[in-house]
Amino acid sequence: MSDTSKRELAQKVIDRTVKAPLEDTRELLHRDGELKPGLGKISSVLALSLGVLSLLGVLAFHFPQYLTTPDLRHKYSVDLLRQLLLAALLIAGGISLGNVILGRLRNINIVAFALVVAATAMGGSRVPVGNFPDHTPYIGLDWFILDLLGSTLIFVVIEKLFPLYKGQSLFRKEWQTDLKHFAVNHFIVGLALLVVNFLLHHLFGWLVSSGFQQTVRDIAFVPQLLLCILVADLAQYWTHRAYHEVPFLWRFHAVHHSVKTMDWLAGSRQHMLELIFTRVCVLAPLYILGFSEGVMNAYIIVVGFQAVFNHANVHL
Repeated sequence: MSDTSKRELAQKVIDRTVKAPLEDTRELLHRDGELKPGLGKISSVLALSLGVLSLLGVLAFHFPQYLTTPDLRHKYSVDLLRQLLLAALLIAGGISLGNVILGRLRNINIVAFALVVAATAMGGSRVPVGNFPDHTPYIGLDWFILDLLGSTLIFVVIEKLFPLYKGQSLFRKEWQTDLKHFAVNHFIVGLALLVVNFLLHHLFGWLVSSGFQQTVRDIAFVPQLLLCILVADLAQYWTHRAYHEVPFLWRFHAVHHSVKTMDWLAGSRQHMLELIFTRVCVLAPLYILGFSEGVMNAYIIVVGFQAVFNHANVHL
């Protein structure tokens, strides 16, 4: 066999084993519309999604000081996370390998299986986690993974049970744009919180009265939570209204209103400067009043659900 023939054969092998799977996967990620059962699309998307999240999870185990959120890392059960990661690897690997054997969307499942192999080769669920510095710059990769999984499991079910538009598919038009916003806004959570905390302390620190804050903290949990939600909602209302009535602010808020299809992911389309400005305006009165940590944590859960539910495709 001549050198030219060998090169041509090698190129064909590369095209078939590397380029074709990557091109098919890229094409899948640019599509929208309904996933019809029986064609292998649903299982392939599940395997690919779990493969990506598993690889990201392994990276988070390797570099927790840079890829995990400090407020969350102290509350994790590492054993539980390892079990979840192992389950995701087994499910993604089993589905993708089965689809490859059955010849269903083989190229896409080759990519999914390759992600599982890469994650396993990097240590999988057995990556050791030693001591590491706590005060380092970080990207909220863990928050992205957990919130994406949790929101998908909760809100996709709610939207399927109580849809406003019954024919709307999970992968509707422009879902890719909103997923990018979802990812970026989660990845910059460290930077956003740093900026918000800096602005709160320097702009509103002079308003803080420890005696008054202690009076607020002495209020019973439930009425204190209701007061916290009331104050936050008033701040959110006037901030939101300003976005619509002040032309300069509207230029940032218009990004949020460029969504054409409403669902649980639509609320993620938000300019990062709007994200920071809104948090400062809403958290400032809560910071000044000094609500207790337990009340603030409960409020974050309530507003986190509300913010997603407000945009969801539900008829409630």
